Amino acid sequence: MVFQKFPKQKEFREFEKESEVGMNPQIVIFGANGFLGRYLARYYQRLGREVVCVARCRDGWSGDGMFLEWDGRTIGPWALALEGAERVINLAGRSVNCRYDARNQREIMESRVDSTRVIGEAIAACKVPPKLWMNSSTATLYRHAEDRPQDEWEGEPGEGFSVNVARAWEEAFFAAQVPGATRKVALRTGMVLAYEDGTVFEVLRHLTRRGLGGRMGHGRQRVSWIHMEDFIAAIEFIAAEPWRDGVYNLTAPEHPTNRELMKAFREQQGAPFGLPATRWMLEIGAQVMKTETELVLKSRWADPRRLREEGFRWRWPKLETALADLEGRYGLDGFFYQPDRRSVGVRVWAPGKKAAAGSR
Repeated sequence: MVFQKFPKQKEFREFEKESEVGMNPQIVIFGANGFLGRYLARYYQRLGREVVCVARCRDGWSGDGMFLEWDGRTIGPWALALEGAERVINLAGRSVNCRYDARNQREIMESRVDSTRVIGEAIAACKVPPKLWMNSSTATLYRHAEDRPQDEWEGEPGEGFSVNVARAWEEAFFAAQVPGATRKVALRTGMVLAYEDGTVFEVLRHLTRRGLGGRMGHGRQRVSWIHMEDFIAAIEFIAAEPWRDGVYNLTAPEHPTNRELMKAFREQQGAPFGLPATRWMLEIGAQVMKTETELVLKSRWADPRRLREEGFRWRWPKLETALADLEGRYGLDGFFYQPDRRSVGVRVWAPGKKAAAGSR
């Protein structure tokens, strides 16, 4: 099978050609101090691209590109960066990894809708508008699905607070009155995996190594995930063709159940067992960790139909190989450091096999 290679840098002469026709080759990333924003900023910076990072504060910023501050609600000096920009990527939004009390719900909703609205207003005011506006969305927009996958064409929206946020987010995006020259793409993204403190990968790895890597709830809920490398590659793939617009599901082509997900983590970490967690146990744990059980109990089966049918090739289509790869790529610097031979992790235990350490 031929996989999509990690996207390569354009030749500088292409950027010069764009500048000659009035386009600024810079990429503007909103929410650049967040998890996804840091990796995208580092990726483009390594390619020699001009990157403008916009966020409410510098905390979490990787130091890549130029930093501009905004409040996420009103137009300010940051809007000048959009003039003639090649690409605008909006990832702004308060983390959903919290308790859904009234205050947090309001902040989650407003941080997404308000930021999207004001970016649209800024683009509408540009003399030379950006060529592409990508706006983050979420695969949680679809209903709890254990019966069949939900794709961009036939997927059914769900109910509840998280779904309401997703719908309002996309409505604000597609309702924005921007010039026709600006292509718009909504990214319904699944669980993005990278090995960094506080991420889903690190949390599940931590639980697994302490014997708590069993199924969560009944374990039949589907998990929509994607390797960080494929997330970046998918964004480049969509951006490459001017006819690619609308909605895309950014997930891996395979969707394991929660039971299968935790089994893969146990095998990767060499854990011979993992205690399961019932719903009531998860409720107690969620209160202690100040989060919500919906994040692990909802069945998210978002099928990347458009990516598949349009020819995208995942480098990490299978969960087991993705976990093994990430084991040797800790942190932002470790993720982009790629030696000739990179460890795929240590498997000291597997059913029916002798203890062994493997690498490639």
